[in-house]
Amino acid sequence: MAKLTSLEVLLKEEIKDLFSAENQLVKALPKMAKAAANEDLKEGFTSHLEETKGHVTRLEKVAELLEISPKGKVCKAMQGLVEEGAEAIEEDGDPTIKDLALIAAAQRVEHYEISGYGSARALAETLGLDEVVELLQETLDEESECDSTLTDLAETLMAEANEGGEEEEEADEAESKAPKASKKAKTSK
Repeated sequence: MAKLTSLEVLLKEEIKDLFSAENQLVKALPKMAKAAANEDLKEGFTSHLEETKGHVTRLEKVAELLEISPKGKVCKAMQGLVEEGAEAIEEDGDPTIKDLALIAAAQRVEHYEISGYGSARALAETLGLDEVVELLQETLDEESECDSTLTDLAETLMAEANEGGEEEEEADEAESKAPKASKKAKTSK
């Protein structure tokens, strides 16, 4: 890591961190798409993969403007978040509940990225780097939109899971009453 001696050095380090994070996601998103049961979620992960590739390209442009290589740093936070996503992929259980676990993992990633891009954009703005600000804001907007889409899908899936859970409870309740009723019928004869 470079010695943090100025806002410009800090911005360059932030860009390298984001570049590493986005490249890790390029590898992780296809696995998440494959693991998703819900078609909207599969499509969301697949389309966000294409957006993420665009984020990498944008960061390369930012690095060019800053006259640095975006490579050479590993985003350890993203490594941890990707690992959590991998754990959600490996889970067994109800497909809807598993999809909700995937969404939770994806939203942790989105919130990390929103924070990172917001900080980098603020640094670029302070330094008067308008073109960098514009590029970072474009990605920040896309990350925020993705987070919002994930929230909407999670709410839909939670409602479905809750309805399914209520139906299971009603079926269990009816089943538990049925044997009692037949026992009463047998004993009253």
